[in-house]
Amino acid sequence: MPFSDIVGHQQQLETLRQSLEKNRLHHAFLFLGPEGVGKRTVALSLAMAVQCLEKVGDFCGGCPNCTQIRVGHHPDVRLIEPLPGKKEIGIQQVRELERELNFHPFSGRKKIAILDPATLMNASAQNALLKTLEEPPRDSLLILVSTGAGGLLPTLLSRCLRLSFAPLPVELVAGFLVSQRGIDQEEARILAAMTMGSLGMAIKLEAEDLVAKRKAWAEKICSLDPKNYRGGLSLAEELAGTREESLEFLEWLEGWYRDILIYRATGSPQGICNLHIEKSIKDQAKLYDLERIVFFLSLAVKTRERVQRNVNRRMALENLFTEVLGID
Repeated sequence: MPFSDIVGHQQQLETLRQSLEKNRLHHAFLFLGPEGVGKRTVALSLAMAVQCLEKVGDFCGGCPNCTQIRVGHHPDVRLIEPLPGKKEIGIQQVRELERELNFHPFSGRKKIAILDPATLMNASAQNALLKTLEEPPRDSLLILVSTGAGGLLPTLLSRCLRLSFAPLPVELVAGFLVSQRGIDQEEARILAAMTMGSLGMAIKLEAEDLVAKRKAWAEKICSLDPKNYRGGLSLAEELAGTREESLEFLEWLEGWYRDILIYRATGSPQGICNLHIEKSIKDQAKLYDLERIVFFLSLAVKTRERVQRNVNRRMALENLFTEVLGID
C-alpha cells in the first residue's frame, strides 16, 4: 500500500515523498486539518516510509517494520495521546518521550513520535516539548496532528513544518463509500456532503441517525429567540453533556453557518453540506447580512477551539448563544 493508494492529499504526499528521497526530511511536522480527513493515516504512512525495509521514499506495507507500525507495536514509533481516563497529554508523557527519543533506534532508521491530537497537550507539556523541538535528538522525527493551531504555543508552531489538509472533495468521499463500503449512491452523497469531505466521519456515521440529529439541531438554532435568553441557556446546558457531543455540535455549527454564508453570497445551494435542510438554510440566509453570518461562523470556530482546550463547556456554549442572540 504505497502513498499513491491513500485517498486524496496528493500534493502533501508528494512533498513528503520528495523529502524522503532527497534525505531532507524536516525533524518536526504539524499536520493541520479537519477531523477525519486522513491526517493520522498520513502520519503513520510517513512513519512506515521512513522505516520501510523494501522501499525508499515510500512504503511497501508488508515488511516487518511496516506491519509493526500498522498494528501499533513498532519499538521506534510511538503514538502519544491522552492516557485512559485522562483528558490531556501530560508533562510526564512528554518527559518520557524526550528520554526515548535520545536512545538509538532499535530496528528502524529513526525514533518517531506522533502526537494526536496535539492540542490536548497542556501548557506544561507543550513547554517541555519545546526543548526537544529546539534541540532535536539525532535521528528523531516528531509529527503533531491537530484540527487547529489555536491551542498550541506560537513558539512551538514556529519550529514545525506545517502541512495543511483540506476536506476531501465530496465526490471523492461519496465514490469511496459506494465502491468500498457498498453504500447506496444517494445515501453516500448525503453522508459525504454532511461530513464536509471527512472520510473518517462518513465511514463512522449512519446517514439516517445523522440526518435526524442535524435536523433537530437546526430546528433548535432556528427557534432561538432574542426575547427569550433562557432558550439559549437551556440549549447550552443540553449540549454540554459530554466533550465529544459538544465538539460534534460545534463542528456541525461551523458547517451550518458556512452553508448560510454560501447561500447568502450566491443564492445557490451549490457547495452546501446540509443538503437535507436546504429550506432552513435559505430562510436563515434571508435574515442576516454577510458580515453578521461571518461573525456567527467565527464564534462557532472560537467556541470549538475553547472546548478543545477543556474550558467549561456549558459556559463556552452559553457565551456563544448569548452572542448569537445579540444579548448584552
